[in-house]
Amino acid sequence: MCLAAPSKVIEVRDGMAVTECFGQIREVSLMLMLEEVTVGDYLLIQAGGFAFERVEAERAEEALAVMQELLALDPEAAARPLGLI
Repeated sequence: MCLAAPSKVIEVRDGMAVTECFGQIREVSLMLMLEEVTVGDYLLIQAGGFAFERVEAERAEEALAVMQELLALDPEAAARPLGLI
């Protein structure tokens, strides 16, 4: 099962974005994005490191809060690296 957690854009340069999600920093390609991406946007990222959808901030923050609550229920899961897609 795949879970796409919204990742916040912290930097944009040369068709790439640097994103953060639950403390993990990733560099992802913006090749599949049809709309402009700016710092502060939230993106969904697929396997291979390609951003494919921008998510409204309110919706992204709600989803991240629910995911954080779920991780808190299983401390062992929180210690494992997230397989974020």
